[in-house]
Amino acid sequence: MRFGVIVFPGSNCDHDAFWAASHTLGQQAEFVWHDSTQLGNLDAVVLPGGFSYGDYLRCGAIAKFSPVMRAVKKFAAEGGLVLGICNGFQILVESGMLPGALIRNRGLKFVCRETGLRRGSADSPFTCAAERDRIYRLPIAHGEGCYFADERTLDQLEAEDRIAFRYVDNPNGSLRDIAGVLNRERNVMGMMPHPERASEPLLGSSDGLVVFRSMLQAAVRA
Repeated sequence: MRFGVIVFPGSNCDHDAFWAASHTLGQQAEFVWHDSTQLGNLDAVVLPGGFSYGDYLRCGAIAKFSPVMRAVKKFAAEGGLVLGICNGFQILVESGMLPGALIRNRGLKFVCRETGLRRGSADSPFTCAAERDRIYRLPIAHGEGCYFADERTLDQLEAEDRIAFRYVDNPNGSLRDIAGVLNRERNVMGMMPHPERASEPLLGSSDGLVVFRSMLQAAVRA
């Protein structure tokens, strides 16, 4: 499986995602610069965490205009797997690839700590290897991670089984404890917690590797 990790000016988790995919998961990976107009021969794309373009205006609001995002949208429309982590989730929402919005945390403070997650939908390439009742411990680090959407959108996400992960302790006030969501086609997922920062025991947890293993499992089955 070949992963492409998008690098925006201000990305700071790109090398973490690259390491998780290549060294820990043992797959091929490459960096893709933000001004690239083509992605090449990839099976999955990762939009990493960080502060793309300094988070000016709104988080992800400038990154959505990067040339590479046209290629990412085309890739997703053709069925390619796209994973947005933290700032990557914000970019996917700003780009209209995922519903809802990510607003300031409850309490208006940056939150940086470990949090517990439960798998929501099992019917996705990002969660198919996750256990139903297990609590996964992943780190978070964000100031605008509170997931918000109107009631109609939230009800639709519930009805279509598109909530990928939920917080156990809801550290940021996200509505309905939402930590990650899927698009209608189920090949795009955004999540605020960082699976790449919990991909091997040396980091304190390898729970996050379940996301990358799920992607690999789905690719093998395809």
